[in-house]
Amino acid sequence: MWTFPERLAGRYVSLEPLSLSHLPGFLAQYDPEVYRFLSRIPLAPTEEALRAHLEALLSEPGRVNWAVYLGEALAGRISVIAPEPEHLKLEIGTMIFKPFWGSPANKEAKYLLLRHAFEVLGAERVQFKVNLQNERSQRALESLGAVREGVLRRNRRLPDGSFRDDVVYSLLREEWPQVKARLEARLYGGP
Repeated sequence: MWTFPERLAGRYVSLEPLSLSHLPGFLAQYDPEVYRFLSRIPLAPTEEALRAHLEALLSEPGRVNWAVYLGEALAGRISVIAPEPEHLKLEIGTMIFKPFWGSPANKEAKYLLLRHAFEVLGAERVQFKVNLQNERSQRALESLGAVREGVLRRNRRLPDGSFRDDVVYSLLREEWPQVKARLEARLYGGP
């Protein structure tokens, strides 16, 4: 059985257990551009819709969620989705609020979970699924060193009844040392 730390901390970012107490921060940072590509899109920028959004994340079996803090500021959330210890794989999903795009929040949050997955859990594979229309997130994963594997057509049904095509990216255990070095150089300087 895999276990995940309640909290993780890096130089810039700390990951704290996500809860409904983060709802005011999600309301304050609401921007439709941030949510439009997610598979769980709040139907409206209201407290009720965002509460339902968070409750859905928190109630999904096997999912582990953290709030991402950059310093003292709530910068978004990151999740481990459907870990499969028997197959030594897991999926990571991230949502960073728009004011923190381009900051260390996304890179270091992913770095912390990737390091835990490969170096503590012994994962062989970490995957990411991105909405086909979300070119910004695809470029971010490619710059991380993740390998684009293909497109899952009509993979998720959205609240409005339409379907989302997902691009699957992955990192394998043997790729981690090079990805780790690149991330550390980008985050902390060095070679």
